[in-house]
Formats: sequence, structure tokens, C-alpha cells
Amino acid sequence: MADATTLVIFGAGGDLASRLLLPALGQLLMREPARSVSIVGADREELTDADLEAVVRTAFATMDAEAAASRVDVEYVRTDITKSDDLRAVLKDRAGQVAIYFAVPPSVAAASIAALTPDMLPDGAVLVMEKPFGTDEESARALNRTLTALVPESQVFRVDHFLGRSTTLNLLGARFANRILEPLWSAESIESVDIVYDESLALEGRAGYYDSAGALVDMIQSHLLQVLAVLAMEEPTTLDEVDFRAATSAVLRATTVWGDDPVASSRRARYTAGTVGGAEKPSYVDEPGVDPERQTETLAEATFEVRNSRWAGTPFRLRSGKALGTPATEIVVHFRPVRHLPTGLTGSSAGAALRFSLGPDRISLDLNLNAAEDPFELERATLSAELGEGALKAYAEVLSGVLDGDPLLAVRGDAAEQCWRIVAPILEAWHRGEVPLEEYVAGSPGPDGWPALG
Repeated sequence: MADATTLVIFGAGGDLASRLLLPALGQLLMREPARSVSIVGADREELTDADLEAVVRTAFATMDAEAAASRVDVEYVRTDITKSDDLRAVLKDRAGQVAIYFAVPPSVAAASIAALTPDMLPDGAVLVMEKPFGTDEESARALNRTLTALVPESQVFRVDHFLGRSTTLNLLGARFANRILEPLWSAESIESVDIVYDESLALEGRAGYYDSAGALVDMIQSHLLQVLAVLAMEEPTTLDEVDFRAATSAVLRATTVWGDDPVASSRRARYTAGTVGGAEKPSYVDEPGVDPERQTETLAEATFEVRNSRWAGTPFRLRSGKALGTPATEIVVHFRPVRHLPTGLTGSSAGAALRFSLGPDRISLDLNLNAAEDPFELERATLSAELGEGALKAYAEVLSGVLDGDPLLAVRGDAAEQCWRIVAPILEAWHRGEVPLEEYVAGSPGPDGWPALG
């Protein structure tokens, strides 16, 4: 653990800092009281040190971490982070470990990075970026070139908080520490994999970002492909950042649209007016800030294949959507059914299914067992275990790595580029209108005719 870290937050007055970043820092400092962190906030707003201190205290209070606020030195500097002179002034003479967090929209972050020069940065400084990383493969590659001209790749942290989710990390233990699973973890025994993140939340005021992204870019292109990579990777020699990220990046390089057919292998839809959890929701196109002409989807589904010797022939179905009445957040591994049942056994013969719930954290195994009333009749039974939420929330887990300078749970540059390559054929097919934009009522399970996943 580093002795002390200065966390420079570009966009300190914004929603991301107050809603996610600062609460995560509060939880982390309560969990690790020996850790020393000072905050330098930078933004265009007319704020004082006392104003930022109040924001920090309020954010920490959401995690019952008020006691940690008194241990944090807070400084505010009014700054235009897209101007070189302002950047030089806010970073000048910063000593020790320095982490620069771009808690701003992607376009502003890109402009700020372009205005930086290596001589402005303290020795060993790490640069922390939120998704999306670019807008396509080429822009991601260009952004990576700019970043690595400033600092080495090991000092660039592309944040994906899904990699800090305890359930995602629980995949490692389940896969590599259980002989009952490890030999079966391939297309030989696994028929298909579903990774689903369906939310009851609607747009919730995020049109400024979401309407130009949509469900495919917002969730599948980034978060769910990273989960796929962890689930499908070869066993790394160690869980350090070099071996772990090499293993996940290898999976992404092997991943492509199922059957090389983006039209048949993808679906999209958006919600119309309805009721979710007793609350009336307007149609997506009537949400403030939405441009209906963009044809933005709020529900996306795509099927991929990992074309290597372990996984060829196994479909990975990824789906995410908003304003759904049956929210589901889980990873489901469907095993192949047995090749033969003895004559006399009847009933369910579907393959076993291993489920990882993405909150509350739970692992369960669906099996075929003999029925209590008739031992020759098979019925479905579920064995399950609660895993707990983990000591740290996902953002705090990732932030811990940032403050320690450990990029294990950060997305490597080539992986960010690969995620854009993987979804590019789908985005192009959608742009050409080859995949219809269907509709579903807010609060419903989704469009009629879409098969259930999970």
C-alpha cells in the first residue's frame, strides 16, 4: 500500500464524483484507516475549499464513512482542464503518488488529455479514465497513442467497475479452485453462456450521454464483454496485472459475432410508456434530452463466439436493457445434457445450469434429481449459496487499485480497442437499418417474441 496519495479529481463538482467516486473513497478509507489520501478538486465552477469539503462529507455519509472525512485534506482549484496553462498550474509541485481522475464526459477527458504534456505530470502519476474509451476502434487506438505518449501503459487506468464486482471476481475461485468445474469449462461440456444485465431503472436523466450511446455501447461493448473475458480466459499463471490482463485480452482477440452475421445475431428495442415498480415512465423518445431521430436502443442483445480451441461452437449471449419489469443480473453457464438416460428414468433431462447472480451475490446450481414421490421421475432442484457483497463495493475495489498503482482491475489499451472491433459489425448493421428497432412497454419483460435468457 502506498504511504500517501494525492487524488486529483478533474470534474470534482460533477455527478460522477459526488455519486460514485467520493462514496467509494469513503468506504475504502473506513475499511483501510491507515491509508492516507488528500483530494485536489479541479473544475470550472466557482467553489472554495470549504464547498468541496462539504461535498466530500456528504458523499462519505452515504457510506457511513463520516469519520474518514476528517482524515482527508481537501483543496479546490478553479481550472479549465482543457487548457495547458491551467493544467500545469494545478499539477505543479504535486509530490508523492499522484492519481489524476478524469470524472468528466469522454469528450472533455479527451480534450484534457490532448492538452497535457509529459513534463506537466508528477513522476509516476497515473491517469484514470471512465468509459467509453473512444467512439470506435480507430478513435480508441488514437486515444491510447496519446495516453501512452504521456505515461507508460501500466500507469493508465481505464475504469470498468464491473471488474471490481465481487461476483465477477468470484468466477476466478469457482473456475480455478474446483476440480468438479475446471475440467468441464469448455465447449466440450458447456452448451451456451448467458450474461444478462436487465435493469428496472429507466433513463433517469442520463440522456446527455446515453442517447448517443445506447444499450449496446453503454453495457455490452464495455462491461459485459469484460465479464465474458474473465469467464472464458485461460488460467493465468498468477493474478498479477501482467498475467491476468494478458489472459483476458487473448479472449477478446478471439471473440467475434456469432456466425459472422450481425443481423441474425443481434436484436435491439426501446421502451414505450409504461409502469415500472408502480412508477409511471414516459416513452423513451419523450424523455428530456432525447433525440428520437437517433434511433437509440434501450435494450440490446448480441451473440458472440470465442474462436479458440476451448470455446469454438459455444454461443455467448449478452443482453442488457432498461425499464424492464423482470430485472435480471446474472451469468448463466448452461451445461450440455447427458448423452444417454437409462430406460425407466423420465422427466427433466436438461443440462445443469450454473448461475452467478450479480447482486445480491449468489451462486446456484440447477440439477436433475430424483423426485421424492417417484424415484424414477426426474425433477429440477437448485443448490445455492449466498456469497455476500464483498468487503468493498465495486468502485471502491477499483479505486483501491488506482491508489496503489496496481492496474489489475483496469482495462488494458488493446482490450479497449478489441471491444470496439467486436461490436463494430453490429453497429454498422444497425446504422444501415438492417436490424429493426423493436418496442416494448416499460415494465414489461421486453418485446414479444424475444426468447428468455438465463
